Amino acid sequence: MRIAVLADIHGNVLALDAVLDDLARRGGADITVDLGDCVSGPLWPRETMERLQALGLPTVRGNHDRRVAQDPADEAMWPSDRYAQERLTSAQRQVLLDLPLRLEIAPSIVAFHARPDHDEKYLADAIVDGQLVRAPLAAIRRRLKPLDPACRLVLCGHSHRNELIRVPDGPVIFNPGSVGCPAYDDDTPPAHVSEQGSPHARYGIVELGADRHPGRFEAIAVDYDHEAAAKQAEQAGRPEWAHALRTGFMKD
Repeated sequence: MRIAVLADIHGNVLALDAVLDDLARRGGADITVDLGDCVSGPLWPRETMERLQALGLPTVRGNHDRRVAQDPADEAMWPSDRYAQERLTSAQRQVLLDLPLRLEIAPSIVAFHARPDHDEKYLADAIVDGQLVRAPLAAIRRRLKPLDPACRLVLCGHSHRNELIRVPDGPVIFNPGSVGCPAYDDDTPPAHVSEQGSPHARYGIVELGADRHPGRFEAIAVDYDHEAAAKQAEQAGRPEWAHALRTGFMKD
């Protein structure tokens, strides 16, 4: 069984199409799961939503999916969420709001955006000197407690950082990185940045053995027309997004 794992598309339909094309060239997957944060960003939210709705992928709700679905918008809404909200129909926003917090996509395999009980708190990350780094194992174990102890594989996103962690006497955690947003800054205290370090679109493939144990992981980086995405962000008045899309880093 092959599972393709997409996360944090953030309205970047060019990156999404590149990932889907690459997956098809590799023979496809038995299941493709979307780990949320589908459309928020100054790019192509409606086009991305239409593509995803046509695909009908098993999808969990990300924090930005919830925020985009907020109605009416308020002054505290982040610019990327507002940009997407203004370009989606009310029916599309309702689809995002109705997404589940987590899904069991196969026996003992659980998918969620950030943590099993929260769509906006990091699972495998800590903030040190303004950067995301891997959290201590004890913290990760504590954050996994809402899961069934029989869980073997956890698929999560949110941090935009590729991670593969085998928790001793616990599940394997796999984060494929972000399809469409290679770097971001978050000024919520403590302020921090996440940087993939290149503009590539990221996704993952997990292969399960006959006993349903995860046996092989691929973290894949795909080139695409990131310059076109950067220009779209510039036209939307978001130069910091354009820099991130071109480089995989935030400006100093």
